[in-house]
Amino acid sequence: MILEAVILQVKQGMEKEYEVAFREASKIISTMKGYISHDLQRCIETEGKYLLLVKWETLEDHTVGFRESNEYHEWKKLLHHFYDPFPLVEHFEQVKL
Repeated sequence: MILEAVILQVKQGMEKEYEVAFREASKIISTMKGYISHDLQRCIETEGKYLLLVKWETLEDHTVGFRESNEYHEWKKLLHHFYDPFPLVEHFEQVKL
């Protein structure tokens, strides 16, 4: 399992509109091959800041399967205009302890 982690900064005053758009975009990502789950958290200390966590079966399910799909273009249309600056996406794997 791979965890995609993204800090998202939404433009000031667009938070409510963003959350509505994200609910719609959630329908897109949840249909993708290799998708396990996702969670969007709103920051308490910083207005407009969110944390997106998405679990994928493999890195390629996200970086190739989703990002190279027609569905990703819909995702981008719904969400990318809200971000400033554009977010850095990172991937993590669990450490075996």
